Amino acid sequence: MNLSPHLSVRGGHLYVGEHDTVRLAAEFGTPLYVTDEERVRARYREYRDALTAHYDPVQVLYAAKANGNPALLRVLAGEGAGADVFSPGELELALRAGMDPSRLLFNGSSKSREDLRLAVERRIRVSLDSPDELDAIDQVAEALGQTALVAFRVNPALDVPTHPKIATGLASSKFGIPHAAIPDAYRAALRKEHVRPVGIHCHIGSQILALEPFVEAARVMVRIAGELVRLGVELEFIDLGGGLGIPYRHGVDRAPSPREYADAVMPVFVDGVRELGIRPALWVEPGRSIVADSTVLLTRVNSTKDADRRFVNVDAGFNQLIRPAMYGAYHEVVVANRADAPAESTCTVAGPICESGDLLAEDRALPAVREGDLLAILDAGAYGFAMSSQYNARPRAAELLVRGPDRALMRRAETIDDLVATHSMPPWL
Repeated sequence: MNLSPHLSVRGGHLYVGEHDTVRLAAEFGTPLYVTDEERVRARYREYRDALTAHYDPVQVLYAAKANGNPALLRVLAGEGAGADVFSPGELELALRAGMDPSRLLFNGSSKSREDLRLAVERRIRVSLDSPDELDAIDQVAEALGQTALVAFRVNPALDVPTHPKIATGLASSKFGIPHAAIPDAYRAALRKEHVRPVGIHCHIGSQILALEPFVEAARVMVRIAGELVRLGVELEFIDLGGGLGIPYRHGVDRAPSPREYADAVMPVFVDGVRELGIRPALWVEPGRSIVADSTVLLTRVNSTKDADRRFVNVDAGFNQLIRPAMYGAYHEVVVANRADAPAESTCTVAGPICESGDLLAEDRALPAVREGDLLAILDAGAYGFAMSSQYNARPRAAELLVRGPDRALMRRAETIDDLVATHSMPPWL
């Protein structure tokens, strides 16, 4: 198995950076997410350097939905990142982490007036998803005596090679305004007294392993930008979204690098804006490809069982990592305490949740696994803890950050007391 640069095998144990995962699990318990800070920084810098080699100004907006831990947001803020935020909670977390409000974009297809009010008060740019949102934000901004800075999210009607649940640029998607209707949306915005359109935005999907969809999206966005310039819109930014995938199947899948992405997309963008005589900032929104491979999920084997197939039962289930159950997603599995042992049997890794679909990995060739072994689920940094739950009243896992010889919790494990902390008992019970 090909391992990411920050992972290694030493003395039969899997290491994250300088840290033995077996020791980490013994000290902090399982399930446990372990994230390498330097890997996150390195992936961010790959994007920054690749894009700015072609064009400046560029702003990388980290997709906070992928992993919104405040410590990681602070790491990225220190690197100069902004964020694509999808809720008031993500917005507040980004600000508290030190991100510049001018580097945030409040996205989403269903924003309340309270959401819009928060964005206008904080001077956050908003990606509008419908004509109704335009009317609402104009009224909110008027009540506040301010001017809302907005973009519209374009639905480019592009079919992309990814799971249907994360293809967001299809004509049938709930996201965005059909590209043919975009000029009318900006005409309406230009007529509003308390709205100023300053950008345009799209996002075509997630976990995309081909470059052509991104190139085509750039072509569409530059073409639409030309229409907007002719309407008199002064574009401060063009946001091409994110969506670049990672190779979850190590040695089988291949994902384009940020450099390959930039080399394919940037000539279309740069030539297009030059022909239009404009110089807007380029915004991009990578999430998964910045944080996914930085993190492993450590989980302890509770038991094994031979039935229709050989089950390895562990203490993490889809309450901790829902991607396999939700998307049929593939994650590599390593027996962390015998990481150099040869495979001896085909196993299915199952969690403790009361659902037959609670399978983290099916039909994998693993060493002989026994009770007490430690498994590492790789590439768990994106949509791992971020999508976790307390189903079956199971507390969520701790998250540990490592950097060089240092390690510290960036979120402690939940307890039963945490499960009931927001509950109240009706007085008649």
